[in-house]
Amino acid sequence: QLFNEIYPVWTYSYLVLLFPVFLATDYLRYKPVVLLQGLSLIVTWFMLLYARGLRAIQLLEFFYGVGTATEIAYYSYIYSVVDVDLYQKVTSYCRSAVLVGYTVGSVSGQLLVSLARWSLFSLNVISLTSVSIAFGIAWFLPMPQKSLFFHHVSSQQLSSETKVVDCKNRSSVQDQPDVQRTPGWEDETKVPLNQEGRSPQKQEVDFVKVLKDLWQDFLQCYSSRTMLCWSVWWALSTCGYFQIVNYAQGLWEMVLPSHSTEIYNGAVEAVSTLLGAVAVFVVGHIKISWATWGELALALFSFLIAAAVYIMDTVRNIWVCYASYVVFRIIYTLLITIATFQIASNLSVKRYALVFGVNTFIALVLQTLLTLIVVDASVLGLDIFTQFMIYASYFAVISLVFFISGIHSIVKACRRQEQQSS
Repeated sequence: QLFNEIYPVWTYSYLVLLFPVFLATDYLRYKPVVLLQGLSLIVTWFMLLYARGLRAIQLLEFFYGVGTATEIAYYSYIYSVVDVDLYQKVTSYCRSAVLVGYTVGSVSGQLLVSLARWSLFSLNVISLTSVSIAFGIAWFLPMPQKSLFFHHVSSQQLSSETKVVDCKNRSSVQDQPDVQRTPGWEDETKVPLNQEGRSPQKQEVDFVKVLKDLWQDFLQCYSSRTMLCWSVWWALSTCGYFQIVNYAQGLWEMVLPSHSTEIYNGAVEAVSTLLGAVAVFVVGHIKISWATWGELALALFSFLIAAAVYIMDTVRNIWVCYASYVVFRIIYTLLITIATFQIASNLSVKRYALVFGVNTFIALVLQTLLTLIVVDASVLGLDIFTQFMIYASYFAVISLVFFISGIHSIVKACRRQEQQSS
């Protein structure tokens, strides 16, 4: 029931909610959706403590789907309240906060279970308290006056009479050539002083215009082969990553039941997160032509992921499973960081959000299809070991596709070089 009837509900909920939440987050200017995320997580953990029965737990998974779909508001909010030249720094802060929280939760959970012999019920009480505090803190966040898509002024709308506010210095600026030419300066960082006076009719027209602009941006972004290549890998690998992370502890439970021995799931999660962070730091200092060798690198590391998942599935030893999972998490974290950098390096903030949103949506569509066919009890409803064999094969296919594509790209580049030299 857990694998085939309960977990799939989260996947379906996440998919259905992601695009509406993506638009609502920007239209409502982030804070209301951040509050909704906190509330949905409170409901999730309250039900995790007290809900009983299949239907109740499936409803719990729906609320958890709301919580994960609205996570985009947390990552987007900060861009609406700081100047564009601080984006890189605050992105690091937000990601670090999540990393620290995840690590502290994993380590403290493991210690409380192994040393203090706390029950899992007690751990969930701590989680409920934690998300409740986060929900309370969210009420004190300032309400943004701008957003990336709906609440901003385009360059055509700006006139010489319109005053705008520099979000960093809170000073009024007006058609300053040096500001306009600053690298990274975008219209999203300007807030019209008279924005509150917009009519409902204007907002409706803007909604249609935003959708048209998003579609044009979508076509332009994915017309680049490099962008398309990294985005395809992002979507395919994230789909597999979601499935493995969601069901890994279920696999471990089948390999070594937790009621019969000591388990170290929390410690494994903490170690894999920390080593992944180290790998991300190291890759920032590696000099390589990703345009030339990127696809072959994706092929190689995707093959290593396939091997790690295969070993996790076939060698029924819990320590081998733990080690394979750590390797899998490190490689994925490394590659997704490279993909993020490659995609974001030549995009404006608006397109950055669009491309990442589209890639995640495609990953969820693929995950939903995979869950429906492989996991859901109404279709195949395969056992957990067969599922992981399919996931290993899935990454092996990804590796083969990018290997062929990488070889083709290198051959073309060599021929082009020969033609230029001749």
